[in-house]
Amino acid sequence: MVEYRIDRRSGVATYLQIVQQTRQALRLGLLEPGDKLPTAREVVEATAINPNTVLKAYRELEREGLVEARRGLGTFVRRTLGGAPADSPLRGELVEWATRARQAGLEKDDVAALFTAVLEEQFTELQIHEQGSRGDLA
Repeated sequence: MVEYRIDRRSGVATYLQIVQQTRQALRLGLLEPGDKLPTAREVVEATAINPNTVLKAYRELEREGLVEARRGLGTFVRRTLGGAPADSPLRGELVEWATRARQAGLEKDDVAALFTAVLEEQFTELQIHEQGSRGDLA
């Protein structure tokens, strides 16, 4: 079962944090079709947030077709977003890289900014390459 962690200083709406963490769990294979999400009450008890916030997040996930609410039973995963399982060898390499970054004195926000910049760079290059190979470029 997924355990939500709310960062009140992140500037990201609380319900979006729940949506994002659920999507991440789906991508990593930590949640699979048929799995039950924690009840709103369980999330409220663990995070001290408003129950309506949890319900808003679950409605958004339902709107996206990722989960379904079953009256009286709870909210269940309908489909995954999987591509990179949590036990992927790439995860181990990333853990090593993050450890080196921390040992080099980088703060969490510095590491996130660096990683995000590299992701944008790599995936922008990939998109340009794919468009060029299809003749999409003017």
